[in-house]
Amino acid sequence: MQAVILAGGLGTRLRPFTEVIPKPLLPIGEKAVLEIQIEHLQSFGFDEIFLATNYKSDYIENFFGDGSRYGVKLSISKEEKALGTVGPLTLIKKKLDKPFVVMNGDILSQIDFAKFYDFALDKDTLLTVTIKKIVTPYAFGNIFFDGDFVKDVQEKPDIITYALAGIYIMKPEIFDIIPSNEYYGMDTLIKTMLEKKLPIAKYELNEYWLDIGRVDDYEKAQEIYTKHFKSHK
Repeated sequence: MQAVILAGGLGTRLRPFTEVIPKPLLPIGEKAVLEIQIEHLQSFGFDEIFLATNYKSDYIENFFGDGSRYGVKLSISKEEKALGTVGPLTLIKKKLDKPFVVMNGDILSQIDFAKFYDFALDKDTLLTVTIKKIVTPYAFGNIFFDGDFVKDVQEKPDIITYALAGIYIMKPEIFDIIPSNEYYGMDTLIKTMLEKKLPIAKYELNEYWLDIGRVDDYEKAQEIYTKHFKSHK
């Protein structure tokens, strides 16, 4: 099975850490973020993994080699210009000949890829996205009123939203929609498919998930590594 990890981000919100080390190689415990992702994919039978790179690509290539020590065939794809979160896939589209996973290179998750893959293949859609329920405590009481009179009060209700979780499954025919070698983001792809009335499936991720986008997220990843990821080998 095939997977693509998007590992070309500049990691500007994680500076100064990323001034020397590309974000996907930042250490979490005794492993790099990408190592954790690759080992998790491999444990579910993904044996061909592509790393879509840009910033400090040589660092990533030298670190992983051909992937044999992780039990996978690893290929490095390097974009010569910024292509967004979907554009880099077009550089390797001829090699992606079956339904494939795409994931951001700054995501830590215990997602069950077997369930996700089976779910996506069962849907008549070219794209399946994962979503994650985010519960945010609200700091104030919410007041309800009618004109000048109070009708009810709700003390510090939680705000519930659903985030796009940065893990997807695509089918090769999706490249009929995506322009080659152009900057193209996931939000643009989703909006284009909706405009064309092409169905998009959603899969709610209930397992542990963390987006390492900021310094405090990186510090949290260090704290949870032993509990959630140290057992991965």
